[in-house]
Amino acid sequence: MRATDPNISPNPPVIRQLNEAAINRIAAGEVVERPASAVKELVENALDAGARRVRIEIADGGKTLIRITDDGCGIAADDLPLAVARHATSKIDGSDLLNIHSFGFRGEALPSLGAVGRLTITSRSAGAAEAATIAVDGGRVGPVKPAALSGGTVVELRNLFFATPARLKFLRTDRAEMQAITDVVKRLAMAEPRVAFTLADVSGGGEGRVTFRADAGSGDLFDALAARLSRVLGAEFVENALRIDAEREGLALSGFAALPTYSRGSAVAQFLFVNGRPVRDKLLIGALRGAYMDFLSRDRHPAAALFLDCPPERVDVNVHPAKAEVRFREPGVARGLIVSALRHALAEAGHRASSTVAGAALGAFRPEGQAGGARVYQMDRPSAPARAAAWAAQAPAAPGLAEPAADWTGPSARTEAIIDAAPAPDAEAHPLGAARAQLHENYIVAQTGDGIVIVDQHAAHERLVYERLKREMAERGVAAQALLIPEIVELSDDDAARLLARADELATLGLVVEPFGGGAVAVRETPAVLGEVDAGALLRDILDELADLGESQALRARIEAVLSRMACHGSVRSGRRMGAEEMNALLREMEATPHSGQCNHGRPTYVELKLADIEKLFGRA
Repeated sequence: MRATDPNISPNPPVIRQLNEAAINRIAAGEVVERPASAVKELVENALDAGARRVRIEIADGGKTLIRITDDGCGIAADDLPLAVARHATSKIDGSDLLNIHSFGFRGEALPSLGAVGRLTITSRSAGAAEAATIAVDGGRVGPVKPAALSGGTVVELRNLFFATPARLKFLRTDRAEMQAITDVVKRLAMAEPRVAFTLADVSGGGEGRVTFRADAGSGDLFDALAARLSRVLGAEFVENALRIDAEREGLALSGFAALPTYSRGSAVAQFLFVNGRPVRDKLLIGALRGAYMDFLSRDRHPAAALFLDCPPERVDVNVHPAKAEVRFREPGVARGLIVSALRHALAEAGHRASSTVAGAALGAFRPEGQAGGARVYQMDRPSAPARAAAWAAQAPAAPGLAEPAADWTGPSARTEAIIDAAPAPDAEAHPLGAARAQLHENYIVAQTGDGIVIVDQHAAHERLVYERLKREMAERGVAAQALLIPEIVELSDDDAARLLARADELATLGLVVEPFGGGAVAVRETPAVLGEVDAGALLRDILDELADLGESQALRARIEAVLSRMACHGSVRSGRRMGAEEMNALLREMEATPHSGQCNHGRPTYVELKLADIEKLFGRA
């Protein structure tokens, strides 16, 4: 059959050893996808050389010129030929490929760039009498020559991909390539806040136009990082971000993570680093998403710049040619650290919401836009029994989870004491102030010591009820309902084993599974709060997350989604008048409840306007 196939040559193929030029060009295809890849490799080399100042000059989106100038330790003249040889590096000794303390180490970047472009390296090492230079043109290495340079290294790459012109057809416009280079430089600048970076477009010749500059940071590491993030991501990010500083089982996490109300419509504001190396790792991205799962809707994404540091032997950075991915020896520890650290920081933030909410509100105000016709209700003071009855009427029923609504009689004794003191003059000293009025039967207006707070009563109370239901779930566990006839779900042997290994964890969430022979699993109990469940679909969702992230939040997410709906139906409705005590009780509960600054979907529950900003609206400041 095969002998008569016209597509198969009768002559057997001959195995040949590729020449050095072909090998280098193949390596370049793996390491250098576009000009931004070349910039990344060269800047990382500068940082590994101990540079404190790095200047990047680009012409025509990096297609005709990439020049990197640094003040690092330099390269000795005798070492220049080795620097452009494949698999030659000063960063490891080859005995332990997991003991990596630098950015670049594979020894492929410089020879790969020289194979597909015109590469020149000029360097002067510390103590050397003079500088030296070497050129590589399309893979052909020239001799070492003397040169003029006071110190450090200058790497110049011209006519990228001239030796492989087919690659040029896949490059984008100069503007798009320059944007990709800018993104790379900004990521590296975030990783090294004590190093000064300058990026210039020299397409027109001369000094060019500086498109990005970041001065070296001072102070402690967090001060330097905050200043650098403010320069790269904007001051608003730092103003609305939480400081992260946590450690777990030898892994350390630092950086800044934004409040849920400072979320984004895509994942463009997520920056993750492992041992200073910018990465796009699905484990870390999944952990970041999981940490915010309870605070953002599916179409919103958190903003964060996080730096994970661990002993080099516990992470393999040699799993991707461009070093964009890593593999952890204990992925569960890394993921758990990120999730727990971020959730702890979000809880510590209490009722805080992002300042951008107030900025947007002030921008929407106009002096001539008076609130004509707004219904403002004067506050009365209901009796304590009436107050208790009002709070009880707001509590949701939670079958299989919480006590009946009638048992919830209102805020705690501590909150009641605060409520009684609310009409006092010092009530304004509370973070959310003292309630003064209700507008349109939905918005509470409170006066603080230096401004006003406007609260969405329905969204705020929805979050309070939701947090209460979650606390009850954590304290009492999730009530399970036994199935009259266990549901048998057929899975592969590997999937069944993976699922049954998590049986105890799933049982705490009300899902009881047992082996049923082969790859079959018997589902005997399901969470009562979910009602009727498609057990097969649920198990497959859990398995998908286990395969993708090593952990699954699918079941917990479904339960919390039900709790969120219950909280929505059981909270204070829009359009209901509230008295002074009810409004002040809501404010005090918000102050005492973590995450109350945003509703269950990540939207703000209140806006705070400072008196100074309000006065500016009327030209009084």
